[in-house]
Amino acid sequence: MPLDINLPDVLAEVQAVFARYEAALVGNQREVLDELFWNSPHTLRYGFSENHYGHADIAAFRASLPQQSPPRELLRTVITTYGRDFATANVEFRREGSPSGSRQIGRQSQTWLRTPEGWRVVAAHVSLLD
Repeated sequence: MPLDINLPDVLAEVQAVFARYEAALVGNQREVLDELFWNSPHTLRYGFSENHYGHADIAAFRASLPQQSPPRELLRTVITTYGRDFATANVEFRREGSPSGSRQIGRQSQTWLRTPEGWRVVAAHVSLLD
């Protein structure tokens, strides 16, 4: 059975919700970030130095931070949709203020699922690569 990869209308939806997520991340809009993570105990997020299981744990972690994320430059973004209800978003980034010759690159991956409430992140990972 062939998969419908990157159907134009679905890809546009996920690109838009990803852009909303990115703006909320660098704009410290916790309520939007909490909204865009699936409100389920099955949701998970692996961070730089921590692991979170379930929406409540992820939201509590975000609430404990003085700010969400320093500004960053997206170096590469790859969004792929699979059918009409599943997508991945993968990003390489460099934090603003890092020297342009810095070899430390950040990586972020997200798995998105279409839910009755709209597109939601069901799994995420962020790490730094030296």
